[in-house]
Amino acid sequence: QVQLVESGGGLVQTGGSLRLSCAASGRTFSTYNMGWFRQAPGKVREFAAVIMRNGGGTYYADSVKGRFTISRVNAKNTVYLQMNSLKPDDTAVYYCAADRAVVPTTDPKKYDNWGQGTQVTVSS
Repeated sequence: QVQLVESGGGLVQTGGSLRLSCAASGRTFSTYNMGWFRQAPGKVREFAAVIMRNGGGTYYADSVKGRFTISRVNAKNTVYLQMNSLKPDDTAVYYCAADRAVVPTTDPKKYDNWGQGTQVTVSS
């Protein structure tokens, strides 16, 4: 198991940027694929981005592609989500999650480890 703590959320205007961070506990961070998900009020949790354990592969939801960038620094046990050109539709609680599957997945049900979430609000 790995414990995850997100930070970096806040209130930003349309077109602005935020960088979310997710700090992981333990010595096994580098063995996990790391994903970012988000959940808006009244909606299901949805996939945003994932990065493979070695940092070599990334995958994005169409809704964030070209605007969000996921990265990780294994030496710091941290994964980041750089969010640019934010829109009101990006308003949600953002969660990071860890998974050890051989092939990274976009299905939140497959992730066993979750952080508590950080609120991102984009005003119009």
